[in-house]
Amino acid sequence: MIFKNRMEAGKLLGKKLAAEKFGGGNTVVIGLLRGGIPVAYEIAAILKSPLDVALVRKIGAPNQEELAIGAVVDGKSPKVYLNELLISRINIPQGYLERMEQIKLKEIREREKIYRRGAEKIDVAGKTAIIVDDGIATGASVMVVIEAVKDEKPAKIIVAVPVIAADTMRELRKAVDKVVVLSAPEEFYAVGEFYEDFSQTTDEEVLYLLQKSKKIA
Repeated sequence: MIFKNRMEAGKLLGKKLAAEKFGGGNTVVIGLLRGGIPVAYEIAAILKSPLDVALVRKIGAPNQEELAIGAVVDGKSPKVYLNELLISRINIPQGYLERMEQIKLKEIREREKIYRRGAEKIDVAGKTAIIVDDGIATGASVMVVIEAVKDEKPAKIIVAVPVIAADTMRELRKAVDKVVVLSAPEEFYAVGEFYEDFSQTTDEEVLYLLQKSKKIA
């Protein structure tokens, strides 16, 4: 399945979630930076639910930044997820992971000033949290967000994504209440191959959609 762009993927996913009776004020849609936000915005608009942002940064492999071997998210307490299986296959220099964790946490805190502008995170305690990205390959970023959201004691955690690697989906199902997808191919190389337009989402676009979402719910 090939999507025209993130907006189309979000609308299709939003309709599927609405058909499964998700939505309303007791649901919070959480988009991963940055590409997850356009998808999450369309879902939030259809479900008439508030939209928030997950401030997460991938840890790329040495000299292979696109290969996510882990991720960091800053919540009530910082969370780090490491893909131990991938890490065991790669030669990681001594101290690399610790150094990258600190770098990524600093980046997250700088981005928080940009995106939140002093506003508080939306409370998900006792609510349904729908975690959204534009696609999931290894699952490093979404796993660390799941762990951070669990700390906030939601009633349910749903992962909603247009396209996901089939083996990653099987792993994610063990970690959350439900995984809602449009496509889960066994052969999966990169998220971008499932989009006609996979241009980078800008900070300006993220800010615009976060502000626009305040008029939805």
